[in-house]
Amino acid sequence: MAIPNRLVECVPNFSEGRRPEVVEKIVAAIASVPRIKVLDESMDMDHNRSVVTFVGEPDATVDAMFRGMQTAADLIDMAAHHGAHPRLGATDVVPFVPLIGVTMEECVILARRLGEMAGRVLGIPIYLYAEAASRPERRILSDVRKGEYEGLKEDLGKKPERTPDFGPDAFNARSGATAVGARKPLIAYNIYLKTTDVKVAKGIAKAVRERDGGLPKVQALGLWIPERSMAQVSMNLLDYRTTGFKTVFNEVTSRAEQAGVKVAESELIGLVPRDAFAEVSPEQLLLAGFTKNQIIENRLED
Repeated sequence: MAIPNRLVECVPNFSEGRRPEVVEKIVAAIASVPRIKVLDESMDMDHNRSVVTFVGEPDATVDAMFRGMQTAADLIDMAAHHGAHPRLGATDVVPFVPLIGVTMEECVILARRLGEMAGRVLGIPIYLYAEAASRPERRILSDVRKGEYEGLKEDLGKKPERTPDFGPDAFNARSGATAVGARKPLIAYNIYLKTTDVKVAKGIAKAVRERDGGLPKVQALGLWIPERSMAQVSMNLLDYRTTGFKTVFNEVTSRAEQAGVKVAESELIGLVPRDAFAEVSPEQLLLAGFTKNQIIENRLED
């Protein structure tokens, strides 16, 4: 089958990484829409989070994502959710990414369509972020997530700056809220450190992230992963052509060694463009569990 000449990628993150049966139902709901192909799904028990990657024709991606959000709202109770990764809601974040023959402006329209429908029908507060942001202070996802799910109870309906773009300005205890946006391809990349001292990871994250004067187009957090008994530097590479794997890995490794700590391994969440490995191999990155199926072009060709 030929690849369509207009293709959007959608990479929703759901706040469930410990119940495979729940994630399977969410993925099945997404895949039930015609002209949609699910390329990848990954569950992270430590973060208690799942990332699904699917592609499709523009209008179909909105329909598929709405069904995914609806299923997540039915099956995930945020009041009982705990995990290492920051989160706002059952469907935590939904980015639309222009892939083939689609502009960023079109993806912004898709994000707003989904946000309006999910807010109106599902009663979920929706915040637009990245290229779809309605306010400059909401462009950066970490700013939108500030206070996380727990903070929503205190803020919604009380602080005007937290009024959502769509949906009720009231706390939804079961589903929380969702950030919906449009952006360029992003790489979710984690590096594990051979230390139980999370302060080391937090210090490295602060040193490498752009907002604190570090590497351009890099977001980073230092996290404690109890199931692994290791600290983790969790990163988003917002533009891998500006700052890619090699630069990030070398910088984290160097700063870890300065703190007397070694890198244990790294991991890739979801899919990655083929040319992200132009300067470095998975082996050089100590990339655990990597397969060629994590190259997005390979999945599209399949």
